[in-house]
Amino acid sequence: MAGSSHALNQRLSRRAVLAGASAGAMSAALGFGAPAMAQAPQPREGRYLFKNGLVLTMDPALGDFERADVLVEGRRIVAVRPDITAEATVIDASDRIVLPGFCDTHHHFYQSALRNILGNGLLEDYFRDIVAKATPLFRAQDAYDGVLSGALRSLTSGVTHVTDLSQVSNSPEHSDAMIGAFKESGIRAVHAYSRGYTPSAQFPGDIERIQKQHFASSDQLVTLAFGAAIDKNQWLLARKMGLRLYTHVVGSVAAVAPAAVIKLGDEGLMGPDNVYIHFTNARPEHMKRVKETGGSLSLAVPIEMTMRHGTPPLQQALDHGIRPSLSSDVETTMSSDMFSQMRATFTLQRMLINERAIREEKDLPPLLTAKEVVAMATIEGARCNAAESRTGSITPGKDADLVLLRTDMANVMPLNNAYGAIVTGMDTSNVDTVMVAGRILVSEGRLTGVDMAALQKRIAASRDYIVEKAGWRKAVLDGAASGANPQ
Repeated sequence: MAGSSHALNQRLSRRAVLAGASAGAMSAALGFGAPAMAQAPQPREGRYLFKNGLVLTMDPALGDFERADVLVEGRRIVAVRPDITAEATVIDASDRIVLPGFCDTHHHFYQSALRNILGNGLLEDYFRDIVAKATPLFRAQDAYDGVLSGALRSLTSGVTHVTDLSQVSNSPEHSDAMIGAFKESGIRAVHAYSRGYTPSAQFPGDIERIQKQHFASSDQLVTLAFGAAIDKNQWLLARKMGLRLYTHVVGSVAAVAPAAVIKLGDEGLMGPDNVYIHFTNARPEHMKRVKETGGSLSLAVPIEMTMRHGTPPLQQALDHGIRPSLSSDVETTMSSDMFSQMRATFTLQRMLINERAIREEKDLPPLLTAKEVVAMATIEGARCNAAESRTGSITPGKDADLVLLRTDMANVMPLNNAYGAIVTGMDTSNVDTVMVAGRILVSEGRLTGVDMAALQKRIAASRDYIVEKAGWRKAVLDGAASGANPQ
């Protein structure tokens, strides 16, 4: 593996940045040391009553409430209606929109130390600098720091549910570190074990051990999936193990273009457990096959437009009755918050249809509404992750994955349209409270029990190590027309 046991013992466990009794046990299990720090109370499950919020349930049977309460007991939602009276910790939700937490269905969390380093980069720059150069240099501690930093960043932006295509599973220690970081963060996560985009003779690597060691129970916040290439053997193995399949499909790269997926479909291998990421440059018959076989789409609209993946197949999906989920992909090039994803999705679809209207085309598809885009960021994400029975809407009986968004801030006040404000007006500064499975992890816009200075120190040290080992130039002021600072 990359890195020695001495280096591992120098890394940061959650105890150094997140307070809580479980931190020491997890750190010991991972073999990571931690500096002594004062410990604050860990957020716990309890009984909470969110009062007088504007509640967007994303549940058609319940609808929305201009003013209502949400009662949470333990990890579950138990009631949604106006004027609930209960013995509980009361949280004032007035001047707040209460909605399900956002779901990011495709991201590479280990790369958090390299945020924005490819601000001008294209896909070819990413493959050269991040995939081929940097990823093999990551130590297990770098993977842990990256995942923890990324998970905490997700929480602060209102994302409660994530899918991580690991792609830095360089050793068993790397995989253990990533899974441990997600567990420590408190976020709901799918760990999609992955070794890259193309078939590898070394695959499946460590996935069978991981399943036995870390995922004996399905009733946990962190679950396992398979980040598979377009490869028959990998797909068959995933199904043998009962794991959902997440696969990158990029039309601008011939080896992983939609046509390669259809070849497996011709062998009867496309199914409802497939999640196709990007799926750019798809022809109508490709999208029809996805619909017929019950597959899901994860679109990373800003990244696809920025890095030359091809035009996001948003309208093609909608034309075939597929509601995609939204995802952020890589922070090396673009912000990963869901407000950016929603706004880009909203404006892209409307631009495409508006251009056709200007050309006086007839019988145009309808314009997306802001509510439909919020659904893509919440309940459609849960469906993509096969978790809609547990999360994605504010429905009694489901886990309490909730976000409160402030409406008393200058960027949206006075509030005139709730869905419009979320998609076209808000940003991460509006995130006030975040709850995952009944635990409050963000309060008044701040992570609970987190030493941000310690976290910043650790993730910067990880960045410095990777940049030095890669032989890159460390400079925050670069003049590169394309690619990263390294050149």
